[in-house]
Amino acid sequence: MPEPKPISLSTPLGEFRGVGPERAELLARLELRTVLHLLQHRPRRYEDRRQFKTIAELVKGEAATTHGKIVAMGVKRWKMGTRARFEFVLEDGTARLHCRWWNQIFMENYFHVGDAVLVFGKLIDDRPRTMDHPETEVLENGEEVMIHLNRVTPVYALTEGLPQRWLRGLMWRVLAAAEGLIVEPHPELAKELASWPTRAQALRSLHFPQELADAERARQRLALDELIELQVAIQRRRRNLESHGKALACGGDNRWIKPFLAKLGFTLTAAQTRVLRELRHDLAGAVPMRRLLQGDVGSGKTVVAACVALMALESGYDVAIMAPTEILAGQHFRRFEEWFGPLGIPVHLHTGAVKTAAAQGRGGQGGTVPASGPTTVGANAGMAPAAPASASAPALFVGTHALIEAGFAPDRLGLVVIDEQHKFGVVHREKLVRKGRYPHLLVMTATPIPRTLGLTMYGDLDISVLDQIPAGRGRIRTFVRTPDRLPKVWEFLRAKLAEGRQAYVVYPRVEEADDAAGIKAVTKEFEKLAAVFAPSRVGLLHGRLARDEQDRVMAAFRNGEVQVLLATAVVEVGVDVANATVMVIENANQFGLAQLHQLRGRVGRGAHESQCILVADATTSGAAQRLGILAATSDGFRIAEEDLKLRGPGELLGREQSGAPPLVFGDLATDLALVEQSRELAGKLVGAAG
Repeated sequence: MPEPKPISLSTPLGEFRGVGPERAELLARLELRTVLHLLQHRPRRYEDRRQFKTIAELVKGEAATTHGKIVAMGVKRWKMGTRARFEFVLEDGTARLHCRWWNQIFMENYFHVGDAVLVFGKLIDDRPRTMDHPETEVLENGEEVMIHLNRVTPVYALTEGLPQRWLRGLMWRVLAAAEGLIVEPHPELAKELASWPTRAQALRSLHFPQELADAERARQRLALDELIELQVAIQRRRRNLESHGKALACGGDNRWIKPFLAKLGFTLTAAQTRVLRELRHDLAGAVPMRRLLQGDVGSGKTVVAACVALMALESGYDVAIMAPTEILAGQHFRRFEEWFGPLGIPVHLHTGAVKTAAAQGRGGQGGTVPASGPTTVGANAGMAPAAPASASAPALFVGTHALIEAGFAPDRLGLVVIDEQHKFGVVHREKLVRKGRYPHLLVMTATPIPRTLGLTMYGDLDISVLDQIPAGRGRIRTFVRTPDRLPKVWEFLRAKLAEGRQAYVVYPRVEEADDAAGIKAVTKEFEKLAAVFAPSRVGLLHGRLARDEQDRVMAAFRNGEVQVLLATAVVEVGVDVANATVMVIENANQFGLAQLHQLRGRVGRGAHESQCILVADATTSGAAQRLGILAATSDGFRIAEEDLKLRGPGELLGREQSGAPPLVFGDLATDLALVEQSRELAGKLVGAAG
């Protein structure tokens, strides 16, 4: 079957010689359907097949590539045939190597005695020399040997039934056929990209490099292309806002901010003052504010949010503050009522379970207003009823995702504040902003954002940073302990309770799971720890509890009626109890670094020294390294950078963060220089387009 002529980048791979319906289906499992898909299928690693180790040179514990001929092979079964092992013995004239696959007897179909086989793996024993589940490739003589041997050879991700050698051969043929079709995406940047390989050269070097360094240079060039596309979209979005968005005048007149600051009881840090100047400048500008406020745990973002809200309220506009959980929304509601109530500013709560009657009235939609007048229910039970607001009086609305729903429609939305932005998607923030006519937007996060993410995920936002912690905060010391030290940990915690302090104990799961050996669940540990800490009272908090039960437990913990709060990561954001000075996190290796840093931030909120104790069976060097980073530093930015390297942007931001760019070649953990260059080049493209 001849190669298809002519072809395009959209030509189906099934039209190529040797790709029948069965192989085409296997390729489709890897999302490889067209010429373009195949060319963008990055090798997952490379082997320098110009030099091999002999079998005798293999070192126990080190990954290496060797080759030889199969001199024996077979399947061994035991336990009445329920267990099996396929094994072949490889010989190269220097020694023999046993290669084994457990419970994979189908591997017998892929090899024959006498086959020349290339093997990549780690020697697990040297008496006899043994590898378990190595990567293998049967070597064949013929005209294509130059593709597979005596070169830097690509190794691709596969699916069962798709041989490595066959896929590499297909890549060679498709690349040769398509090379003339690969054009520069932005020829107008030819001068700026003159020092880089062309896109066609980059794709050739990505798959079949002369040297390993050529493959990395090729990846960087292809990454630069996709980062430029991403930055162009970001900058066009910002340009569109600047062209069409007319800013609401929300600079305020200080009539409420001055008495608010006078009654705070503390002085703002220099960082808070600097950020407020930046925000006031934006609110009084000609373009709607789009700003990201980064501040490590305890840096005072809520006070800044209060001040910027007052600026908009002074200007006659409504303000909406969206939080990711009802617990945090309820806490914000109580705090803002305490702060704004004396100023005569209406504050309303708007969540899935709770909508103050006044908020429903202003929104024009929603539930039934009780006949007895404005009241609150659920999380707001027992609080003072919200005062009715006149149709023209500006108000503050605090809520959760419920603010996005149709039932929330404020009269004059001037400012949107999104707290803990990383818990929301880009779509969420856009929906809330559309509730008004180009309202100002402030998104806040206590999870410091690495610069690469700041320039991509939030590239259309201006960035402010709170880099100071208010005076009077106690120091937090962090310790890593193994599970066998738990009795000592509980003894230490009991001593702190005797001093009148409170504590959190956090677990990764709500309930035990059959597939989670050794991972503890908060519901299972509750009874045990209630006895351990008696007579101190222990509370239980997790996301599956009814909303009013969650509120009851949190209120009891805040009021000191509960001394120890057993919880899941539901307490990760916003929970603020100054008397809580101990945080114990069991199975700490189940959490990401940034999440552990957030959890740790729940203590140290008052003047007392606090302790965070990470309990984990850190038997691997990776787990020990991760937890060691947290014990060594409280610098959220360093922790976030390490978390990005370990987990990548998608995992770091969470599945809901729908704006995470689907990069094929770029790496937001390491490609800061490329991100910065792409931002500059995209600016030239967008500027030239007018």
